[in-house]
Amino acid sequence: MLSTQNLTALPDELALQRICKALAVLDAIISPEEEYRYHTYDAHWGEGEEVFELNDGEGDQMLVLFAPEGAVINGYADGLDEVDKAELTPALPRPFHEFMLGEPVSSIGTTFCLWTLGAGPWQPGPGASIEDGSDELLYILDGHPRTYVAWAQEYFEAETFHPAGLPLTTVAQLYYGETLTKPMVLALVKHIADWEQLRRDLDEINYPYDFD
Repeated sequence: MLSTQNLTALPDELALQRICKALAVLDAIISPEEEYRYHTYDAHWGEGEEVFELNDGEGDQMLVLFAPEGAVINGYADGLDEVDKAELTPALPRPFHEFMLGEPVSSIGTTFCLWTLGAGPWQPGPGASIEDGSDELLYILDGHPRTYVAWAQEYFEAETFHPAGLPLTTVAQLYYGETLTKPMVLALVKHIADWEQLRRDLDEINYPYDFD
């Protein structure tokens, strides 16, 4: 099971960024109203920085910062003990201090933290307990399209999807970063009410598309 105690299944930084964008694109297609989306991605967070967010709307949140130096994950599982930031800070690479010690992370809270520098392995931050909620938040990042299909079919209303269901093949295409086309979109959902809104969402995610 993917968690801070077992990181072997967590994709490397570049693969993880591709997966995070795919999750945000899929949610944007399936849920036109952003407030009901579970996964979002801001490719314009800061200079050279991009952020993925998972928010279940009930207190659990996860932010992933992709920066030139590497990536850092902040997870907060509602109701669990938070990490002692004084214990975390000495081990935390300096490029991630502003993100982990500033807003919005400070207001959200932290029950676990992971980071990678360059092409190095993922490192768990000190101070987290075994019961840090990471297994409940990280599993969607395992890189398997089936994981998203199973989650989405439980989370979203069935009538939202194409009558044939949520196709694994199309989800996999997005996981691999393939250019999104109208036939791919309409393989996922019955119809799109506002294609221009979807274009804006994709521009925010910085995901390639061709709707011509």
